[in-house]
Amino acid sequence: MAYVISEECIACGACVDSCPVDAITEGDPIYTIDAKTCTDCAACVDTCPVTAIAAA
Repeated sequence: MAYVISEECIACGACVDSCPVDAITEGDPIYTIDAKTCTDCAACVDTCPVTAIAAA
């Protein structure tokens, strides 16, 4: 089960560097997580300042 970024995302980019498999990319207007690349490590969850990342 991959993680997803909700509409609460403020597009700060804090999560991007935390992803060890580069599954997070900048979208318009919020960042997105590629479900096929995501390894469910949850490294991004704690880096999000607005808790916009959760398990799908």
